[in-house]
Amino acid sequence: MSLPPEKASELKQLIHQQLSKMDVHGRIREILAETIREELAPDQQHLSTEDLIKALRRRGIIDDVMKELNFVTDNVDQELPSSPKQAICFDRQSTLKKTNIDPTRRYLYLQVLGGKAFLEHLQEPEPLPGQVCSTFTLCLHYRNQRFRSKPVPCACEPDFRDGFLLEVHRESLGDGTRMADSTTMLSISDPIHMVLIKTDIFGETTLVASYFLEWRSVLGSENGVTSLTVELMGVGTESKVSVGILNIKLEMYPPLNQTLSQEVVNTQDENGINRPVCSYVKPLRAGRLLDTPRQAARFVNVLGYERAPVIGGGGKQEQWCTLLAFLCRNKGDCEDHANLLCSLLLGYGLEAFVCVGTKAKGVPHAWVMTCGTDGTITFWESLTGHRYIHKPTNPDEPPLADQPKPLYPYRTIGCVFNHQMFLGNCQPSDAVETCVFDLNDESKWKPMSEEAIKSVCAPGATTSLPPFPPLCASTIDASVTSNEIEMQLRLLVSEHRKDLGLTTVWEDQLSYLLSPALASYEFERTTSISAGNEEFQDAIRRAVPDGHTFKGFPIHFVYRNARRAFATCLRSPFCEEIICCRGDQVRLAVRVRVFTYPESACAVWIMFACKYRSVL
Repeated sequence: MSLPPEKASELKQLIHQQLSKMDVHGRIREILAETIREELAPDQQHLSTEDLIKALRRRGIIDDVMKELNFVTDNVDQELPSSPKQAICFDRQSTLKKTNIDPTRRYLYLQVLGGKAFLEHLQEPEPLPGQVCSTFTLCLHYRNQRFRSKPVPCACEPDFRDGFLLEVHRESLGDGTRMADSTTMLSISDPIHMVLIKTDIFGETTLVASYFLEWRSVLGSENGVTSLTVELMGVGTESKVSVGILNIKLEMYPPLNQTLSQEVVNTQDENGINRPVCSYVKPLRAGRLLDTPRQAARFVNVLGYERAPVIGGGGKQEQWCTLLAFLCRNKGDCEDHANLLCSLLLGYGLEAFVCVGTKAKGVPHAWVMTCGTDGTITFWESLTGHRYIHKPTNPDEPPLADQPKPLYPYRTIGCVFNHQMFLGNCQPSDAVETCVFDLNDESKWKPMSEEAIKSVCAPGATTSLPPFPPLCASTIDASVTSNEIEMQLRLLVSEHRKDLGLTTVWEDQLSYLLSPALASYEFERTTSISAGNEEFQDAIRRAVPDGHTFKGFPIHFVYRNARRAFATCLRSPFCEEIICCRGDQVRLAVRVRVFTYPESACAVWIMFACKYRSVL
């Protein structure tokens, strides 16, 4: 792979500086003279390059040079630590950062050479060194490979300078180890999905743009190298508005022996915008990141909820995100959550469907349903992780007959779907409580043709989405993050009490005793099983002396902003009473426990507590 001229000269300069620092040239001259004296016969006049290299290797000079020229392998944060696919990154300080190239494989090297015309940030001030500022991050997904650029400050011309090495190969049996040629790559229709995320100074993420890059134009370019200008469009109601432009360079490695004519390449360029709902769901395996369907439901639950934004008021915007955009933003609408949960449950071998209907007051909603082999219908609320067994009421029963009272919040259901089926509810009433979920009964559920679904959702179809990206392990250290939030909350409580004219005394042992309760709460959310509460209560009774009162307040968040969480806690009268406790021998406690999930999603449990001597 060839380096840009400026990078090649920079590399030469670095090597020259290092060789000069080690005085390699002087050492070579000494060894050359010594070798001539010791190893050449009087009648020999020629010393070959091979002889000199052998002498240098024997004396360890080559090993010393290679050790000193060891490049640091960091800077690009690739999200799949177990994957052999690595990102290559260039920056201004050094050169090739990460390489793991198999010479028998075909790669596409994608360079982002900068951005321009991000007009929303035209007046953005230049950030000072060390100053926290809003940043852009570019996320890529291609055929089970995921990459993330380093964050760059938001600006009219954001300084994107990253490179990504994408492996291109057929996935069918027998083709996995064969280097793909031009014709083979032409048949690989998967685009490169690029998602641009903005992170503000408070850590809140926003989906800025989502773009499917058709990369196969490089197959018809001279030397297998081409430059592109990609115009990113907004999302939702701003999907026709330009966000900005990225300058991109594509290069095949190893270089192509034979390029294709542009006419052949252009006939393959197809990409749909409106997609059938069935293409948003497909079996998704979480590897070893999630162990059970209920744990998967908890993971989806702790991803943030945010309704699709609507510009200028009006009703709810019907906007479904691709899975990559949802995961990179770490939040989405109820449909995004339901699609992901359904896909994970399908991956666990369950018969799962997304349900589309309404909640109370006719609010549109989506949730998930699984059908057991014994006929049991279970509803899964993807926003809370709660599960409900559906027991239909019989509208023909006499009024005084006992009927099961539904616990779920759903009112009506219009259709259900997964990656293979789409069924419309054609029963006399669309009320969920009276619906019979015998999906094989066409008098109750009208199916769409399975052939029609396959024709528009099969891989490579113009309306199909690219393959789902793999889930990535969390990059958050749960213990470190728990400690950081806890220390910040202690400081906030102390400042708040100081403003009220109160002193604050913390009791570390009492804080520690709160840990089992927080672990028990999360275990119950994940498994629906309550355990460990007896030991917690016994420990608290022992820690609180006679004549003293104990109060505790647990609360749960899906974000890690301590100040925001504290403000929310103060809005609870019970929590505010603990934090502002007055009395004799007041001791305060706080414990934070962060539970990490894939995609760096977190469940954050906080418990405030106090004990004080009761005054009669």
